[in-house]
Amino acid sequence: MQDKAMQWLSGFEKYGWVFGLDRISTLMGMLGNPQKKLKVVHVAGTNGKGSVCHFISSILHQAGYSVGLYVSPHLERFSERIVVNGDEISDDDLEMLVGRVRPFVEEMKEQGNVPTFFEIVTALAFLYFQKRSVDYAVVEVGLGGRLDATNIVTPLVSVITNISLEHTNILGKSLEEIAGEKAGIIKEGIPIVTAATGSARDVIARVAKEHNAPVVFVDSTWWKRVSWDGSEQEFSIQGSLGEYTVRTSLLGIHQGENITVSIAAVEQLQMHGVFLTDADIVKGIEVASNPGRMEIVAESPMILLDGAHNPGGIKVLVEALTQDFTYKRLILVFGVLKDKDIPPMVAMIVPIADCIIVTKSLSPRAYDPVLLKEQIITFDPSKEVVVTNSVPEAINHARRHARRKDLICISGSLFTVGEARKYLLHH
Repeated sequence: MQDKAMQWLSGFEKYGWVFGLDRISTLMGMLGNPQKKLKVVHVAGTNGKGSVCHFISSILHQAGYSVGLYVSPHLERFSERIVVNGDEISDDDLEMLVGRVRPFVEEMKEQGNVPTFFEIVTALAFLYFQKRSVDYAVVEVGLGGRLDATNIVTPLVSVITNISLEHTNILGKSLEEIAGEKAGIIKEGIPIVTAATGSARDVIARVAKEHNAPVVFVDSTWWKRVSWDGSEQEFSIQGSLGEYTVRTSLLGIHQGENITVSIAAVEQLQMHGVFLTDADIVKGIEVASNPGRMEIVAESPMILLDGAHNPGGIKVLVEALTQDFTYKRLILVFGVLKDKDIPPMVAMIVPIADCIIVTKSLSPRAYDPVLLKEQIITFDPSKEVVVTNSVPEAINHARRHARRKDLICISGSLFTVGEARKYLLHH
């Protein structure tokens, strides 16, 4: 039966991304506006959104609160998007909620006002969090901010992780334009925490001022990595309310920034009457996980999954591969989406790869691996590039050619990584 609910829901994916808050506002109004009854932490940004959402929800849960977590996209299962206290939404609950939402969606459809897939899923998440009476909901922006379906909440605190060029066909061609879209989540008088730098930071500062929103700017002076042993790392962090020494199994030095942003956000909650201790913060960070992001899933040879899917994400991945890992050869399994800014991604990661296996996920948005090979060869004609037509085929090829001390890195899109994770861990 749950398959029927998912089938109905998936039927809306063909409508793609259509920006605007009118459809979601109409739908939520029909459902009694459950989002207005939730205490929300709203998280936007280019990279690190998912990690920050997982850290914040983990800290709040550690402090004894019931916490809803809404993220996208999912890696392996749709239910990963809607989570309460670490447990994914059940098939029965999903089916029940779809049954509740469906008549209203069909009514809107008849009026020629069709909600998108993401808008319907957002409505399901808010309904579920209301049903479960969560104390707090941590909500990740889907795309951009200003016109994103999640931007119908009035949060306790807003977060914008960092800003770099992404979705330039939708959000704008410059950092300033993209920052303007992300800054659209800033609400009157609601504190905002950001790690944005340069001109993007200036835009956020201006918008925050216009909305009388106190702003906390996190930068690299707030944190430093103390140690890294191959499986976990330790950071020293100077927050607004204290100093923290935290350990995390999430890899990559960039997690220092994500953790610092998360701590700055929960400190804002503390300042507004939410009770949690330093021990809750430290433990919450220690137990947080975010699969598919710099995740080691096999040894000898090591296989690393990382859902880097834009130039900013690839830059962070390349830094980690060159600074934190030792290997004989780097075998890159690379599958990207056609709507991404591919040339700068190629330009950053190709130079450090010894062998490249291009592939495509099952997503209809997947970029043709033959064209991806052409992009790579155009950039560096000396590279060995193998074309495969599925993620399992690419993994099998990589494993056949990898030696014990090589590193296989699978990246380029969360769809590629999700399929790889499913194949490697459950095959």
